[in-house]
Amino acid sequence: MHELNIETKKKEEFVDITGAVSEVVAKWGVDYGICTVSVPHTTAGVTVNENADPDVKRDILLGMNSIVKNDFRFRHAEGNSAAHIKSSLVGCSVTLPVAGGKVALGGWQGIYFCEFDGPRKRKVWISVK
Repeated sequence: MHELNIETKKKEEFVDITGAVSEVVAKWGVDYGICTVSVPHTTAGVTVNENADPDVKRDILLGMNSIVKNDFRFRHAEGNSAAHIKSSLVGCSVTLPVAGGKVALGGWQGIYFCEFDGPRKRKVWISVK
């Protein structure tokens, strides 16, 4: 397993980790298999989505914030319940095929670390089999 360290800069942001994941897959030397990208945090996530238009990341965050609002009725003492909910909605891992020694993504797809409670120092775990 490879550990990728990320330092987020905003309260909420999507960080493109496609290149870093691709480098790990290339170093492992697996021609065909599976790559799992996992986030060991309860207020962050990982997703695959469009990487051609930066407005898509902004729109996803805007949409999530319209669905999940900070609510005075939340009881979690740290005050970041909305981040926990967003993490659950996005998910903490993605599984991707490896073909020809590369992560098999569609032409418009990228892999994103999703920060919902930053800025923080975060980890992403990458496994290739």
